[in-house]
Amino acid sequence: MEKILITGACGQVGSELTLTLRELYGNENVWATDISEPRTKLDGGPFEKLDVLDVDALEQMVDQYNITQIYHLAAMLSAKAEQNPGLAWKLNTEGLLNVLNTAREKALTKIFWPSSIAVFGPDTPADHTPQTTIMNPNTVYGISKLACERWCEYYYQHYDVDIRSLRYPGLIGYKAMPGGGTTDYAVEIFHKALDGEPYECFLAEDTSLPMMYMNDAIKATIDIMQADPDQIKIRSSYNIAAMSFSPQDLAKVIKEYVPEFEISYMPDYRQKIAESWPNSIDDRSAREDWNWQHEFNLNTMAEDLFAHLSETKSEKAT
Repeated sequence: MEKILITGACGQVGSELTLTLRELYGNENVWATDISEPRTKLDGGPFEKLDVLDVDALEQMVDQYNITQIYHLAAMLSAKAEQNPGLAWKLNTEGLLNVLNTAREKALTKIFWPSSIAVFGPDTPADHTPQTTIMNPNTVYGISKLACERWCEYYYQHYDVDIRSLRYPGLIGYKAMPGGGTTDYAVEIFHKALDGEPYECFLAEDTSLPMMYMNDAIKATIDIMQADPDQIKIRSSYNIAAMSFSPQDLAKVIKEYVPEFEISYMPDYRQKIAESWPNSIDDRSAREDWNWQHEFNLNTMAEDLFAHLSETKSEKAT
């Protein structure tokens, strides 16, 4: 039985991935860790505080619990990283290197680490951005992710570390609030609509970005980790895609559920970040190599989100 360690388990992705992995492998075989205490329910399995920059603590946990796999999610996201570049670089790059070195020294079976569409830049082809292309990110987050992609491939080629990675687009979920990304509006907007409040969007109305429902992101993560090693032909990070839309596209769909919803636009520093990212992603490599398939589009995502968020808010009200 695999023994799994998750770093950054309290984040937007980690809080949902932890639950899924515990369903697959059992609560007792999945250790959730984060630098802070959980803000959402993690279904009763083990949790410990862990700073991924403390390599001794990381190695001690791996030894103590006979860990065989690590899902390394701890990172500082794009918007927050621009406010604290030094810490973002340290956390994002040194944290991954600590995990890669631990995997090498302890002979772990597999590692998952998420990259991002932030690795692309203003000179990258914006439409149907290919797997291999010009990559010149101009944000701290993107620079750190690109550097880490190169480290992932290096550790696979030189040390045979079985590292697997996805370039996540903007992610939308209902179980946890986002933590400082440029696409956070796509989660915040649903909460405002259900609360009967107007929403002021920090991106311009026509800013189209690649997005994905959290259910699909978790599915892609599990799919690539369960794929046969021979299917994983890219060891830097795979493009994955589901849909692309702008704030005005999303607002139009939301008004089908909440007709009185109002939105205004006040672009801030995150607009410049968004403008350096692609409009849409070509993910044929993931689809051909390990049979990646998304399930949700904009309309089916909105339907599922409203159903779950309405239920959650009703439970809180009672």
